[in-house]
Amino acid sequence: MAASDRLSRVRALLLEGQVIPAHPLALTADRRLDERRQVALTRYYCDAGAGGVAVGVHTTQFAIRSEGLLEPVLRLAAGVVREREAASGQRLVRVAGVVGPTAQAVAEASLARDLGYDLGLLSLGALREATADELLAHCRRVAEVLPLFGFYLQPAVGGRLLDESFWRRFLEIGSVAAIKVAPFNRYHTLDVARALAASGRGGEVALYTGNDDSIVPDLLARFEPRPGSVPVRFAGGLLGQWAVWTRRAVELLQEVKECRRTGQGAFDLLALGQQLTDANAALFDARHSFAGCIAGIHEVLRRQGLLVGRWCLDPNEDLSPGQGEEIERVLRAYPHLADDTYVAENLERWLS
Repeated sequence: MAASDRLSRVRALLLEGQVIPAHPLALTADRRLDERRQVALTRYYCDAGAGGVAVGVHTTQFAIRSEGLLEPVLRLAAGVVREREAASGQRLVRVAGVVGPTAQAVAEASLARDLGYDLGLLSLGALREATADELLAHCRRVAEVLPLFGFYLQPAVGGRLLDESFWRRFLEIGSVAAIKVAPFNRYHTLDVARALAASGRGGEVALYTGNDDSIVPDLLARFEPRPGSVPVRFAGGLLGQWAVWTRRAVELLQEVKECRRTGQGAFDLLALGQQLTDANAALFDARHSFAGCIAGIHEVLRRQGLLVGRWCLDPNEDLSPGQGEEIERVLRAYPHLADDTYVAENLERWLS
């Protein structure tokens, strides 16, 4: 398939609205890659109904690069996705995290392209001192290698502030297919929505929420920056939150789409959204500025049996004080948010 046809297909899938989990890293007790459980996680996401996976991103731990794990982790996920596509006939979106200065980002984009990934989720956290012109030159250079999934990452976990003017110019890059909006800030989220509306590309560039604290409000919202302007809205989500309870996330997105179609059920969904935010505060460790966010995801996956432990590459990275109790609280309070039964019914098969 020609590159332009492939990108057109990916754009169409993204605009339909997909659940795209940000893929965690499965480790053994000695902090080596646990390939069996890494594969099981990808199988779980595919079978749960996710429309794609994002690998090598913040939830996968940026330190995989210094540990020599980027290539094997990307390769494992791509292999599972190919198997699932062949078995189901359903096309899945492959997103690879791309980070670092320009030379590193171009090399990572080249690796992802060669492994069959569709898009690079481009983090700009490494270019904290760069001007807007320098950032955009960096983005254009990476886009020459791999189409882009823009990424507005919140500063608390390594991102930087990017204003509406930046996003307007970013949207001038032809191969941009989507933007993950994850500043955890309504004002900054609106900057991106306004930029997309002004660009006239709302029919080809999809907005994806990464605001784990505001998933349902993002998905329900319609942004009309000016009276009579063409509205834009979030199509789906690329989220660390959706790395757990993925089956339920797929059901939630379908409920949102039905609400958009019929105009019914918004109040119930908003109430559910507040429960999800409360749960996310525990998983992502909002109380301690997200210090335990990856360990929190791992803890839920450990309880379900998908992971053996919650180990991170950094031995000092673990749950924050009191975070375990908070996770226990939300699990008891909101059992309907979880997909424990679904995981238990399929775990042995995913691990085989």
